[in-house]
Amino acid sequence: MGAQAPAKAPRHWRHAFLVAIPLLLLARIYADGPIAQDPAFHEFADQRRLLGVPHFFDVASALPFVFVGVAGMLLCLGPRRPPRGASWFVFFAGIALATFGSGYYHWAPADATLFWERLPMTIAFSALLVALVSEQVGERLERWLLGPALLAGLASLLWWRESGDLRLYFWVRLLPLVCLPYVLLLFRRTYTQRHFLAYGLALYILARLAGAWDLEIFALTSGSVSGHALEHLLFAAAALCIYLMLRRRKPAPRRERPSGASPA
Repeated sequence: MGAQAPAKAPRHWRHAFLVAIPLLLLARIYADGPIAQDPAFHEFADQRRLLGVPHFFDVASALPFVFVGVAGMLLCLGPRRPPRGASWFVFFAGIALATFGSGYYHWAPADATLFWERLPMTIAFSALLVALVSEQVGERLERWLLGPALLAGLASLLWWRESGDLRLYFWVRLLPLVCLPYVLLLFRRTYTQRHFLAYGLALYILARLAGAWDLEIFALTSGSVSGHALEHLLFAAAALCIYLMLRRRKPAPRRERPSGASPA
């Protein structure tokens, strides 16, 4: 009995900390005061109107979301559907809906329309978190976590709309990004092709940087491409990495060990 404890401890420690991450992140975010929506958020660099569509290129650059999302949903419904298919399906449904939510918002940027841009991506992020946790901790968790995770995402947006405080929304959006590197580094591979998760994370970070440098990129490209339009394209590429991972992966060999695990 005593000889088995050292082998079990690392696995239990990793899982326990994975459960603790949401609480630690929430405590850190709420350690500071309320976060209000910046009014300048709606002032995008590319104001061009084309074919009667205002902010045309910010609207059009969201179109790839629907193609990646639909492809992913079809994969989840087909003969090669992945385990945790419900979570992955909801993830890709959120990605597909982001085309319409983003298009609606960029047609008339304001807090009221921003809600509808953020809702699909919040759905996608919540489902992604459930899919990853279920794969690493246990398949049965999906049925217990998916509904509450989606409700938490919706609640975070409703709370922002009612109170003006973005902290709960930031928690929902940041949580998968904090958990993903942790899972990649400390858990053994459940499936092959996990490097696509790292590619997707890198593209997501680049997307956020492009969005932050919206005006600078627009100026650097002589008014051809804005940072925000590039952000949309990089987001879609990140989602495509998830699709490619699910399409190509196979169960990983059982002999693989997580980093730092003791030999049996």
